[in-house]
Amino acid sequence: MKFSSQLQNATLLKRYKRFLVDLRNNDGEEFTVHCANTGKMTGCAERGFKAYYSTSDNVKRKYPHSLELTQDNQGHLICVNTAMANKVAYEAIEQNCIEQLTEYQDISSEVKYGNENSRIDILLSSDDKPECYVEVKSVTLLEEGKGYFPDAETVRGQKHLRELIHIKHQGKRAVLLFIVMHNGIDSVRAAAHIDKKYAQLLTQARSEGVEIYAYKAQVTPEEVKVIEQVSVLDT
Repeated sequence: MKFSSQLQNATLLKRYKRFLVDLRNNDGEEFTVHCANTGKMTGCAERGFKAYYSTSDNVKRKYPHSLELTQDNQGHLICVNTAMANKVAYEAIEQNCIEQLTEYQDISSEVKYGNENSRIDILLSSDDKPECYVEVKSVTLLEEGKGYFPDAETVRGQKHLRELIHIKHQGKRAVLLFIVMHNGIDSVRAAAHIDKKYAQLLTQARSEGVEIYAYKAQVTPEEVKVIEQVSVLDT
């Protein structure tokens, strides 16, 4: 997924009120950008990190700039715009880069489904096979050399696992697809130390036939694209 315009860089000063980040450009000017990330962004938004931001041509926006990437002290680029994960996954499926999700005729996004008023990230369908429901999650938490999801307790994520289990019980394919958006992460596991309930539901989902895959994306200031499958490990 290529960025629609060239990203500019600055130094990250602080994140606050969840959706706002202050930056300082090379001329010493400080300004505020929007941050499309509801998680804690642990290890992704520390003071002094290099930040990459995009600029919207929508003159009505209060904050015309959006935080897209950060770079940690080890030089790892991280895509912190969580909306990008769905776009990267969609593009990868269209280009047959997700080995387990090829050979479907139609692909849709944000389709209503389930018992808990949910929308599936990606719905795959063909005339000759059951529908395939794909829930996409962005992985950016790196701790002690290991990648984890989630980075904060996620009631919404718990709901999505219950919905996938229900879909599987209906005889359809149910897939949880982790997209690793951190260049320093090479495997994924449930963060039981952060959200024990999510980890328990993930174990249950696996045991009941929900398919769980993780694919790593290569993050650069020009694009974010899937490059390889990585392991989903037990907690």
